[in-house]
Amino acid sequence: MNSIICGIDEAGRGPLAGPVYAASVILGDNFPKSLLAELNDSKKLSAPRREELRQEIFKSALAWGIGSADHTEIDKINILQATLLAMKRAFEEMIKKINLPMAENISIIVDGNQVPQLALPKNCTITAMKKADAQVHEVMAASILAKQERDSYMDKMALLYPEYGYEKHKGYPTKAHREAVRKYGHSPIQRTSFRVR
Repeated sequence: MNSIICGIDEAGRGPLAGPVYAASVILGDNFPKSLLAELNDSKKLSAPRREELRQEIFKSALAWGIGSADHTEIDKINILQATLLAMKRAFEEMIKKINLPMAENISIIVDGNQVPQLALPKNCTITAMKKADAQVHEVMAASILAKQERDSYMDKMALLYPEYGYEKHKGYPTKAHREAVRKYGHSPIQRTSFRVR
């Protein structure tokens, strides 16, 4: 392997409740080329199709990792730092599955304008790229994993706290979510540092 690309992306910066998730993905040469075009913009895909692609990434990608930072960490260190922490955890989870120093050149691309602090081999570079989730297949794949993992978590929270409707809005600041918080108070997974308007 002479050169590989690793993509990192997050899901869940904007919600009023729940964790922020991130994923790190190296697709490698075995990922089906026929599916690459479908990876673009996880938010536009239907949930069932996103899940199918997630399973394909799990099966065919060279390596992947998922990390998160929960609502208490978000409140403690702020959403930006929590997002970078989730990215760091995702990358560290991924490198357990692949011997990165064996590669001659590793290019890590992070969606956005900041990068997490990672312990990298000398042959690694890390770059922040705005809208990378619409340009780099590995970042697109990371976006799918992060979004599906977070949505799955919020669906589980909906069973524990049904009055908040998490299965519908996933914690994002919808009118229904704001009204539920005003009516029932903060849920146990509420980001208390985020204002409910």
